[in-house]
Amino acid sequence: MKMTLFTLYRKLAGLHSAVGAVRWRSSYRPSPLLTAAPVRALIDERISIKGTFLPPHCPITLCAQMHSEDGDLWEAFAHYNTNSDGTVNLTRDHSVGGSYLGCEPMGLFWGMQGDPGVKGPLRLRKINVLTPYTVQISLLEGHISPSEAQGTELATVITERWYIAPGVRRIDIRQNGVVGTLFLPPGPGPFPGMLDLWGMGGGLMEYRAALIASRGYASLALAFLGHKDLPGPRNTLNVGDSYFKAAFHLLQNHHQVCADRVGIIGISYGSYLALRIATQMGVKPACLICINGPIGSNILLLDAEDGADDYNSDQKHWTFDEQGHVSFREVSLPANIRPEAILKIENIACPLMVIVSEDDPSAASIESANVIEETLKAAGKSELFTRLSYPGAGHLIEPPYAPNARLALWRSKPKKLFTLWGGQPTPHAAAQEDAWEKMLDFMESNLRR
Repeated sequence: MKMTLFTLYRKLAGLHSAVGAVRWRSSYRPSPLLTAAPVRALIDERISIKGTFLPPHCPITLCAQMHSEDGDLWEAFAHYNTNSDGTVNLTRDHSVGGSYLGCEPMGLFWGMQGDPGVKGPLRLRKINVLTPYTVQISLLEGHISPSEAQGTELATVITERWYIAPGVRRIDIRQNGVVGTLFLPPGPGPFPGMLDLWGMGGGLMEYRAALIASRGYASLALAFLGHKDLPGPRNTLNVGDSYFKAAFHLLQNHHQVCADRVGIIGISYGSYLALRIATQMGVKPACLICINGPIGSNILLLDAEDGADDYNSDQKHWTFDEQGHVSFREVSLPANIRPEAILKIENIACPLMVIVSEDDPSAASIESANVIEETLKAAGKSELFTRLSYPGAGHLIEPPYAPNARLALWRSKPKKLFTLWGGQPTPHAAAQEDAWEKMLDFMESNLRR
């Protein structure tokens, strides 16, 4: 029977122990050790993962597992070969198989995939930011796929991944009709601020705002669709310009916020709303960050003369692949938006960062960014425009090291409908890391002057 190096080491240790206490101590080899430093960190922080006291030139597997708040299992694994000194170090060594290849220090996190089970493809979204994701990382003998084989576990370590730093305060906002969550950094302030807007998925997403506050900015996560505390029905945009203007002023007028240093960040439809606030609501944001969003919308807000729209009502430009998955890219093509619904981009008066994913089937990100750039150039405002463009990245540019969902559930009624988000795992992960660093630099430059 073939004996693995791990088994051989154990047998040798047993023989040494029989010779006598002095001889045993001089020949003792410690058990394999897996470390992660720091074990408790913010989601955008790198951690160092190392395995030591292993046989040299041996195949091992590292596996990361956690459960989402919905109880779904998320997992990534990677194959490595130990070095001549019996170590493996993810900041230095290359994966030769598994969820990713190459030297990817955080691949065990961004490479995670959820078990689709009966639900279908999953998207990971943190709901309760006051608790961490708890990730178990295991060191296994040999090159295996954890879902297919039960390997011998040699060592394990538990890590915590947080969206909120110690001392950041979370405050529910239900004021003047505004529904949101305010996050304030530790200390008296005043702090620069960011209004945080998401897309047509609805609800109240807090995790990016919590992370922004953890970096020193007062941040207001705003709900505008599909929330129980907003006017119904839940699939209709029952708020309008006055609502978003009130939300901006609520943040701007807070006694711990610098009134002239408030920016806006938005993704997808939230990007459109950020541009809309800056161009036609009489407010003056200090900067804008727009991620994969359109420059106009055929969906009417409540303030429109004809009333609000069901966001499912404009299906003329929906397209479907062979599996019936929907793409919204053509919906946001500038040519498919009513001319009167195109925003007056030339009215932008603050620095604007536009983030473009080149593998985005959910928004016409490239075409929209081109129009913005051309319009600002024609208006003599080119100095306000910054574009970040990422080949291979999908629609959902999240904080770094979060897993990407190429496909996820869009709605469940009247029947299940999955939407295409796009993105290849490795370039998408690189885009999230790079974009986040540049967004923080952009905010630092324009909100802490």
